[in-house]
Amino acid sequence: MARAAEQTGGGGCCGSCVSYFTSAKFLLYLGHSLSTWGDRMWHFAVSVFLVELYGNSLLLTAVYGLVVAGSVLLLGAIIGDWVDKNPRLKVAQTSLVVQNASVILCGIILMIVFLFKTQLLTLYSGWLLTMCYILVITIANIANLASTATAITIQRDWIVVVAGEDRSKLADMNATVRRIDQLTNILAPMAVGQIMTFGSPVIGCGFISGWNLLSMCLEYLLLWKVYQKTPALALKATSKIEESELKQLNVQKDSELKPTEGVQLIEKDVTVSEPQQEKEIRCSAWIAEPFITFRDGWVAYYKQPVFLAGLGLAFLYMTVLGFDCITTGYAYTQGLSGSVLSLLMGASAITGIMGTVAFTWLRRKYGLVRTGFISGIAQFACLVSCVISVFMPGSPLDLTVSPFADIRTRLLEEQPLPTARPTDMSEISFTTGMHNWLNRSSSVNSDLEMSSDSVPLISVSLLFAGVITARVGLWSFDLTVTQLLQENVMESERGIINGVQNSMNYLLDLLHFIMVILAPNPEAFGLLVLISVSFVAMGHIMYFRFAQKTLGNQLFACCGLKSKAVSNDSPPCNSSTV
Repeated sequence: MARAAEQTGGGGCCGSCVSYFTSAKFLLYLGHSLSTWGDRMWHFAVSVFLVELYGNSLLLTAVYGLVVAGSVLLLGAIIGDWVDKNPRLKVAQTSLVVQNASVILCGIILMIVFLFKTQLLTLYSGWLLTMCYILVITIANIANLASTATAITIQRDWIVVVAGEDRSKLADMNATVRRIDQLTNILAPMAVGQIMTFGSPVIGCGFISGWNLLSMCLEYLLLWKVYQKTPALALKATSKIEESELKQLNVQKDSELKPTEGVQLIEKDVTVSEPQQEKEIRCSAWIAEPFITFRDGWVAYYKQPVFLAGLGLAFLYMTVLGFDCITTGYAYTQGLSGSVLSLLMGASAITGIMGTVAFTWLRRKYGLVRTGFISGIAQFACLVSCVISVFMPGSPLDLTVSPFADIRTRLLEEQPLPTARPTDMSEISFTTGMHNWLNRSSSVNSDLEMSSDSVPLISVSLLFAGVITARVGLWSFDLTVTQLLQENVMESERGIINGVQNSMNYLLDLLHFIMVILAPNPEAFGLLVLISVSFVAMGHIMYFRFAQKTLGNQLFACCGLKSKAVSNDSPPCNSSTV
C-alpha cells in the first residue's frame, strides 16, 4: 500500500512537471526567452559594429539611434493598428519572420563590409560603402519595428488571452516575463561580447545571424504550439465584428469615415462617376489612411481611462538615473572603476528582479491600483538620496560652467590631451548609443583631473544607492501600468493603444537624449539629476491622480495611511480588481 502510494505520488509529481513544461504558459516563456536573448545580443552588437565600421566614430551609432527612436515615435500607432486588424497568429508569425530575416540580412551585409571594406572604399569613390551603411541602418530599423510589433502582440495580447480571466495568473506571467527581460539584458550582451572580444567582428556577425536563423525556426514552432493549446487565441474581437465593444473613438471613426469605409460610401453615392475618379478617390484614401490612423490612435490613447497612468509611466523615461552610458560616463569622472560599475550593474539587476517579486506580493495584498501608488512612493523615496548626492562633498555641480562648453576644448586649454583608452562598450544599446561619446570624454577627464583617491565618494555612493534601490519601485510600477493597460483597454484597441504607449515612451526618451546633449559636462550632471527626479515626481503625481479618480477615498484605506473604516461597498485590500 505504502509503495503504491509512493508510486502514485511520484507519478503525480512527474505528471505535474510534464504538464507544466508542455503548457501554453511555459512555451510562451520559452519563446519569449529566445526572442529577448536574440534582441539583446543584436541591440548590443549593432552599435559596436557601427562604431567599428566608421573608424571608431560614433556618427553611425548616433544616426541609428535617432532613426530607431523616430520611427517608433511616428509609426507606433500604425504598427498597433496593424496588430489589431489582423489575426493573432498571422501577426506573430509575420513580425517574427521579418524581424529575424532582417537581422540575418544585416549580419550578412556587415560580414561582407568587414571582409571587403578596403575594396568597397575604392569603388565609385566610396559611395558603394556609404550605401551599405544606409542599407544596414535601414534594415536594422525594420528589424526593430518588427520587434516592436512582436512585443505588442505577445506581451500585451497573447499573455492576456493565455491567462484568461485569472488576473492573478496574468500578474504572475507579467512578472515572469519581466524577470526574463532583466536576466537576458545582462547575460546576452556579456555572451556576445566575449565572442566578439576573443573572436572578431566577422565571427560575431556570423554567430548572431546563425542564432537568429535557429531561433526563428524554434520560435515559429513554439508560437504554433501555444496557438494550438489556447483556442481563445483564434477568436479576436475587431471593430468590424464586435462594434458594441468599441469605445467613443470608434464612434468618432464612423462619423469621420475611415479610409476604407469612406471609399465604400463614396462608391454608393457616386454611382455615375467615372472609373478614373473612383481610382483617384481610392488612391487618396490609401495615402491618407496612415495619417488618419496616427491621429485616431493618439486620440484613442487620450480617451482611455488609464491615460494618466500610461502618461505617468512615459514620464519615467525622461531621466538620467539609469544604468546607461550617460551614468557610466559620469561614474568614470567620479573615480569608479569598470569592475565596480559591473558589480553595481549586477546589483541593479537583482533589485529589478526584486521589484517583480514585490509587484506580485503587493498586488495580492493591496490590489493593482494601490500597488502602483505604493511602488511610486517607494521609487521616489529612494531617489531622494540622488537629490542629496548633488549637494554632498565630491559632487562636481558647478552652474557657473557653461553647459555648452565642449569638454575636449576645456581640457586642451588646461594641458595636452593624452591618448584616450578604448571606450567601455558593455552598456551600449540602440537607445543610448548616441551618447557614448560622453563615456570617452568622461574617461579622459577622469584620467586628467581626478582619481578615486582624490575625489570623495560620498556623492557618487549616494547617487548609485538611490538608483539601485529605486529599481524595486520602478519595475513594480512598470508592471502595474502594464497590467492596467492589459485589463482596461478593449481587445479591439489593444494593439493601437500599446503602440501609442511605446511612442510616448520613445518621445520622453528622446527628450532625455536632447537634455544630455545640451548639458554634457559633469558639472551639469547634478542639474540633470534634479530635472530627472522632477519628471519622476510628475509621473507619479499623474498616477496618483488616476488612482484617486479610480478609488477615491478608498485609495489610502488599506495602506495604513487612513484610519477610517472602509465602507461596505468598497473593494477589499486583497482585491485584484481595479
